[in-house]
Amino acid sequence: VNGLQARTFGVWTLLSSVIRCLCAIDIRNRTLYYLTLFTFFLALIHFLSEVFVYRTAALTIGVMAPLMVASFSILGMLIGLQYLEVEALSQNKKKN
Repeated sequence: VNGLQARTFGVWTLLSSVIRCLCAIDIRNRTLYYLTLFTFFLALIHFLSEVFVYRTAALTIGVMAPLMVASFSILGMLIGLQYLEVEALSQNKKKN
């Protein structure tokens, strides 16, 4: 890893955390919700590819922790997405 790669990964991590914090503030914003869900998918794919495709990382606790966070977050957000959709439908019925 050189300095450029480290800074790029750092900025990507910072951007992801800003998006996730904004989603936590405005959880009913569907666009932001999908964007946040996408950041967790990107993180999961990134770490899985480093371990199993490129073999540049070993399956240690340092790699397993982000894998578990991304996996559980994706699962939780997919479950929460159902409630978000139901809420949107009920609001549409109230307007009509």
